[in-house]
Amino acid sequence: MIRLKNGKLIYLICGILVLAMVTYVHHPEMSVRAKDSKSERLIVSLINAKNEEMGTAVLTETPRGVRIELEAEGLKPGIHAIHFHEYGVCTPPDFMSAGAHFNPEHKHHGLKNPQGPHAGDMPNIFADSHGHVKTIIFDPLVTLQEGKANSLRDADGSALIIHEKGDDQMTDPSGQSGERILCGVIK
Repeated sequence: MIRLKNGKLIYLICGILVLAMVTYVHHPEMSVRAKDSKSERLIVSLINAKNEEMGTAVLTETPRGVRIELEAEGLKPGIHAIHFHEYGVCTPPDFMSAGAHFNPEHKHHGLKNPQGPHAGDMPNIFADSHGHVKTIIFDPLVTLQEGKANSLRDADGSALIIHEKGDDQMTDPSGQSGERILCGVIK
């Protein structure tokens, strides 16, 4: 048996761990997995009725659906609805060009609706006392992968809309969420 002093034993163990990690990371099979698991990521600019950029949403494909990392300003303090809409067009001032909620399965509106939800329905977001929101939410019913029925990146794209009020999560067609305040094009 090799006898080492405590200090040398720690250095030996650390060296073995570093060597194992380097071997693992640079192993050919591991690099293929890393490439295969690469997430698709889109940065969506959010504009207001005056066509001014008021924030961004970073959309990332994950195993849980699409992750939305949202940061925006210029909102009234309080609760706001956020939805994916069916067309990738944000024409100010009302953004009606984005169409209805993204709903490829033709369901009813609302996360609490037993006959729903739309694929574009998401939990409400909260703007602080300065009208700023910074949050992360997930939509498990959509994807960024092109060619799928629930893809936000279909032939006409889609839009991310923030509304003036909160969504009641039940009422068709949009949960009484009011006017469209911010809009971002997803292509």
